[in-house]
Amino acid sequence: MTPDLLIVGAGPAGLSAAVEATARGLSVLLLDENPAPGGRIWQALEARGPSDRDDDRALALIRDARTCGADLRFRAVVWAIEPDGSVFWTQDGTAAVAHPRRILLATGTTERPMPIPGWTLPGVMTVGAAQIALKTGGLVPHGGTWIAGQGPLLLLYAVQALKAGGDIAGIIDLSDPDRRASAATHLPGALRAAPDLAKGLLWRRRIAKGGVPWLRATTLRADGEDRLQRIVFTTQGHTRTETADTLLLHDGVIPSVQLSRAIGCRHAWSKAQRCWHPELDAWGASSVPHVSIAGDGAGIAGAWAATCGGRLAALGIAHDLGRIDAATRDAAARPWRARLGRHRALRPFLDALYAPRPMQPDDATIVCRCEEVTAGEIRRAVEFGCLGPNQLKAYTRCGMGPCQGRTCAPIAAEVIAAARHMPPHHIEPLQPRFPTKPLRLEELATLQET
Repeated sequence: MTPDLLIVGAGPAGLSAAVEATARGLSVLLLDENPAPGGRIWQALEARGPSDRDDDRALALIRDARTCGADLRFRAVVWAIEPDGSVFWTQDGTAAVAHPRRILLATGTTERPMPIPGWTLPGVMTVGAAQIALKTGGLVPHGGTWIAGQGPLLLLYAVQALKAGGDIAGIIDLSDPDRRASAATHLPGALRAAPDLAKGLLWRRRIAKGGVPWLRATTLRADGEDRLQRIVFTTQGHTRTETADTLLLHDGVIPSVQLSRAIGCRHAWSKAQRCWHPELDAWGASSVPHVSIAGDGAGIAGAWAATCGGRLAALGIAHDLGRIDAATRDAAARPWRARLGRHRALRPFLDALYAPRPMQPDDATIVCRCEEVTAGEIRRAVEFGCLGPNQLKAYTRCGMGPCQGRTCAPIAAEVIAAARHMPPHHIEPLQPRFPTKPLRLEELATLQET
């Protein structure tokens, strides 16, 4: 198979790109590892049905993508992209390869790790994971469920859980109150996204109306013998202990860059979001000639900004492939660029208000869950000469488990940077290798051209 465009990811950016690209005459193959379109943000939306105007708009885009003529394939896990642009994936146990003229990565985000003491205990999970369980299985929190961390998703999930009939024992706000003054300087610009600001205030009111305690804290740990039994946190200078059955953690999201790094795209450091993101031109084109990137995988800005990025990337690719001229491309792009600017207006405010927490776990805390490598072992590796996460594999096997560093690499880099007394962006980031997702030999044996 040789489609004009292969898109990885059926979230807001990927769906929008598929609709735009097919409208410009491109043949499109879209691959996503979920069973249905929507990505994480709109996961299982077709099955759940809409609950507000945003859901209505999202469903309209999903319907457009399903009927635009693109070849949509779900439960399709991309695990390798060759330098010549060949894309390999597995779907329902069978491996396949395609040779597209262009590739668009729309892989979205990964939750930023939050390695508090006890974060690997059964009963502790991320807010994002709990939200997936709510969207796909209708699972709501009950009993001693606590939410801790910072960022908009913490608020959104709490509102969704309460609306679904769940119970939340309390919310522990770990954001730095000193960041409010810095965030306030970005408020005038954020007013361009006034509806989004109002939405956040409405979420806070709904949480308060639901009787959920909102507590500010400076430290937090999870305790228990074989599973989570209690949480211990410092609030207003006092140590407080609460029984807990479930603890949901969240400290924002970062771009999912495993594929873009493995391909060899250049990346830049975001000081505000404290993470790496791909370097792109105005049309989403990366430093690798045949690869473009759109959506939150290109930099965190939210679902509706991602739809704009997907459209712009598709227009850029259609022009590169000779389907439209520059004048047509630029005219079609103007309204999407204007919308993108409005959607991005809130981001500097949020980045300042919810600045990422420092990731410096104590020596006993596990950093690499797959290989059970602690922060102390990483610090000792630095003492023996380890310079970064890539060398750390040889010292400790950190990053060599099934997740291939998706969770542990950001923490390990921060720990190494602190141990070497340098900023984290001076540490060479982990270089993923293909296959970037677990692949069974029996799957590889089925490899065939599609």
